[in-house]
Amino acid sequence: VQLQASGGGLVQVGDSLRLSCTASGRTLSGYTVGWFRQAPGKAREFVAGISRSGGGSKYADSMKGRFTISRDSAGNTVYLQMNSLKPEDTAVYYCAAHRTDYIVGVQYDYWGQGTLVTVSS
Repeated sequence: VQLQASGGGLVQVGDSLRLSCTASGRTLSGYTVGWFRQAPGKAREFVAGISRSGGGSKYADSMKGRFTISRDSAGNTVYLQMNSLKPEDTAVYYCAAHRTDYIVGVQYDYWGQGTLVTVSS
């Protein structure tokens, strides 16, 4: 499964961005999808995830209330809506997928190439 993350860019503090994750040649239905990020000099961290059924989602504490993960009705795209962006949100954002129902505490088997989000103050 080849994943593609897109939608990153340069924004100002307080702005919003929507990232998209798609799979080449296939639907993301049947996959639990997570968003992760890695800031310069820091370890990769979990941002948010949505279960393959679409009925469950989880967020890292620092993103709760600002970020929303969702799927489109066709199951082809998973979105990460990011609001009230802060400079500390600057990172490369990756989407990843696997075929169990677990969102955290599990290995994600498929990874996209990442999209850069830069929040300028």
